[in-house]
Amino acid sequence: MIGVYGILLSLLLLMYLAYRGVSVIILAPLLALLAVMIAGEGQMILGVYTEVFMNGVVGFIKKYFPIFLLGAVFGKLMQDSGSARAIAQTILRKLGRKHAALSIVLACAILTYGGVSAFVVAFAVYPLAAAMFREADMPKRFVPAAIALGAFTFTMTCLPGTAQIHNIIPTSYFGTTIYAAPVVGLVSGMVIMLLGLVWINRQIRRSGDEGYGRGHTQEPEMLADDNLPGFWVAIVPILTVMLVSFLFTTFWLPMMDTSYLADARFGATDVKKVQGIWSMIVSLFAANIMVAMLNFRRFKSLNRSVTAGALGSMLPTFNTGSEVGYGVTIASLAAFAIVKEAVLNVAPGNPLLSEVVAINVLAGITGSASGGLSIALEALGDTYYQLATQYHIPLEWMHRLASMASGGFDTLPHNGAVITLLTICGLTHRQSYKDIAVVSLLIPVMVTLLAAFVLSLQF
Repeated sequence: MIGVYGILLSLLLLMYLAYRGVSVIILAPLLALLAVMIAGEGQMILGVYTEVFMNGVVGFIKKYFPIFLLGAVFGKLMQDSGSARAIAQTILRKLGRKHAALSIVLACAILTYGGVSAFVVAFAVYPLAAAMFREADMPKRFVPAAIALGAFTFTMTCLPGTAQIHNIIPTSYFGTTIYAAPVVGLVSGMVIMLLGLVWINRQIRRSGDEGYGRGHTQEPEMLADDNLPGFWVAIVPILTVMLVSFLFTTFWLPMMDTSYLADARFGATDVKKVQGIWSMIVSLFAANIMVAMLNFRRFKSLNRSVTAGALGSMLPTFNTGSEVGYGVTIASLAAFAIVKEAVLNVAPGNPLLSEVVAINVLAGITGSASGGLSIALEALGDTYYQLATQYHIPLEWMHRLASMASGGFDTLPHNGAVITLLTICGLTHRQSYKDIAVVSLLIPVMVTLLAAFVLSLQF
């Protein structure tokens, strides 16, 4: 039992120290090894570090580094070419200040769905969102919630085909594609978006005569930019991601001879385990070529933008990889069997609800949607696969609910994306976090649990 206390202490310290700003790259191995020592396995600590923790880190990076790399480069090219700003500017201008919240949500949603990272989306949309709220004399404190709703929720985890890592990770564990459970994802995504918009608009109306507010920091300067691409030119690379991914998964891959994957040289891999990753590598590569070709003259230095994007991929890759290494180490402890049993017994005989709870809890503890998702599936993915087979549950449902569950408790106050968003907007947790929490935590968790419950009635 002391091993369980070690795991809980380790998790609490990870959450607290990450909230205090300590790098997870440093925290993950130290706290994983702390749990190992408390469990009475201190004599194996070096072996655990090199052969368990690091194998977890390297295994994750081997699978997903191309996605992080190509996605970060794509986001940087979309930003430096002015394409991200052009898309956001067009939507905000067309819908007008009367629909300020909807404009911001849609602008963020299009960019996020196309594979642009949430951080890049926040930087691209914030100046335009702040200008619109200022012009409409609406409280600035609601801008972060609108950006969070568009970038951190339904397009990140719900919508089938989204190019975000949270929709790609489950493909390796369930042998599914990024288009898994389209009806479940679309319906859930629309409900999350609509409920979020209802909340934000209600809060704006209830603010009365508060107005935009005074004394704000990080106020953007809206400079004229005559070199922005047109809307359709700007959106072509995003459409490229979606089209190439669909064509690759639906037509090109089935025509390829992938029998060679059964060879020991390739790890005797089933093509279903890699099809989601392959499709995103091909589609993001094509999108990068497209944005570079369409906007070649707009880049001050294409090489500098590509290099900056590549370097920008390193930190999120190793952050998430370290969190996975932590999860693998914890899962290797004898005491984890007790934790695993407790999670599975949250909803006995219902793998869907159990999966949702497990991923939400781990995403909340780590403050990372992709980290919590990876840890949960690395530790319990095979178990949920077997349970789904046992109860005749479509693996596509397991995929979609796993992805959706990662986008709930991850946005607790210590979440890196939340902290970054508030910093970009020049606002504090006290001013804006309540509304962020409602639209990106409370509503998504409620919708995901409801979806799991409704699907559970089908088996």
